[in-house]
Parts: sequence; C-alpha cells; structure tokens
Amino acid sequence: MTVTAVDRCLSLMEALAGEPEGLELSALAAHLGLPQSATHRILSTLVRRGWAVQDRITRRYALSLKFGMLAFRDLDARVAPDLVQSVLDRLARRTREYCRLALVEGESLVWVARAQGAPPGLRYEPEMGQEIVLHATANGKAWLSTLPESEALRIVCARGFTADRPLGPKAVTDVDRLRAHLREARRRGYATAIEEAEAGTAAIAVPFRASVEAEAPVVGTISVAGPCLRIRPERFASLATELMATARELASVWPLHRRQRTTNERKAPAAAAATATPP
Repeated sequence: MTVTAVDRCLSLMEALAGEPEGLELSALAAHLGLPQSATHRILSTLVRRGWAVQDRITRRYALSLKFGMLAFRDLDARVAPDLVQSVLDRLARRTREYCRLALVEGESLVWVARAQGAPPGLRYEPEMGQEIVLHATANGKAWLSTLPESEALRIVCARGFTADRPLGPKAVTDVDRLRAHLREARRRGYATAIEEAEAGTAAIAVPFRASVEAEAPVVGTISVAGPCLRIRPERFASLATELMATARELASVWPLHRRQRTTNERKAPAAAAATATPP
C-alpha cells in the first residue's frame, strides 16, 4: 500500500469519526476529492476488515465499534484506570467541577480520563474525542509552558492559530499574546483559558511529571473546567492549589502505574503461550 493510499484511508476514517448516522458514499468522495469508485474501494476494505459498517437501508457508512474496543484496550495498557481514575475522582469531588487528564503524545496532548464533580444542572461535559487545541486550552498552555519558549512557539506556529472546530471569542491569535500567556503560566505554575476553547467556559490546568523528581519528564496535564459563571478568577488560586496537590499525587503513583504496565506486558505473552493449542 502506498503512502497516498494510507493517507486517504486515514482521512476517510477521520471524516467518519463522530458521525453516528454515517455518511453517504458521495459525501465521503467529495471530502476526499476522489472518484466514488476509488472511495468505494477503500470503504469496501474497511467493511471487510470490520472497521466500518454500511446500513442496509440508508446505505450510509459508519465506523464500527471495533475502533472503540481498540482505543479502550490501548488506554487500559497506558493509563491503568484504577490508579489514575481514583486520583481524578477525588479531585472532582473536592472541586465539584469537571476534571480531565491528558497525556503528552509526540507534540500533542490527548484526553485519556475524566471525572464529573459538578452537581446536576449547569454542567460542562465536552466530548473526550475533541482535539486539544494547544494555544486555546488551559491544558495545552500548561504543557507548552514547560517547554523552552522557542520550542513551544514552533509547535504552535507549525499548526497555525486555527482549529478544525470553532474556538471561543478570546482565543489567542498571535505569537506575542501566546508568549505572554505562557510566561504568565510559568510564573504562576498554572495556565488558564477563559472563553478561549469555546464561548462561555473557563478552565485552569497544571502539568504533572512521571515521578516526584524535579527533573522528571512532564507526561501530562490535569484540568478543572466549567461554565464561566462558576470558574471565576477569584477561584483560580484555590483550584490551582487542588490541581497542584493532585499533580503531586499523580507523580507519586505514576512509577507504580509504569511497573503495573510492564508486569502486564510480560504476563501477556506467557499467558498466550500457556493457552496455545499444541501442534
């Protein structure tokens, strides 16, 4: 398979993501800029391999649940939900707000865990599959603030000050403002985003490290987010205190998480060999 074919296949899967009702062949072909015959060949392969399904009535195509199963399997191996989720749950109970954890992956952040602490009513609970726009989110700026300034600016400028989804009215749109935000985040130890990721919402975030050692690498970020009516500047100091305490707790359990993961990876081949049918 050529690089072009792989690129087209990935673009098609990205187009189907978040479309529970599916899309018609013509819409997908237009999205890819390909003839319907070529698009149909890609779809036929995905259907045959179980990664996509076609509705018998509407004839629309959608991703199969196999993607979700694969994502959860990978997430279980990486994050050890029993350890990390319990830490995040405690943060949500203390702050009574929506809390999330993101991990660094290459030059991006990816959401991997969440906990809802807000009471019923005015809740903020965005999709976990949403892109983390680094320059417009508290999590993104919290992570960028731990990098050398030139590196942080390079990462953002390579992508531009835009996103594949609408951003809030106060989103950073130039290098000078981003530089000021990152310097403020370094000074305070936490980053904020007020109506930047989306209108009417605010968030505060801090990074956490792979261990309690001061020079340990930053592996992710944690945040508290909610409506601007509740996440107000006068709460920032107290929320930051809670977040920093949680970051230290995560740093203390992260080595245990890593040992658990290594142990599970070692056990898997042995278990497979034990259950294999002899020739």
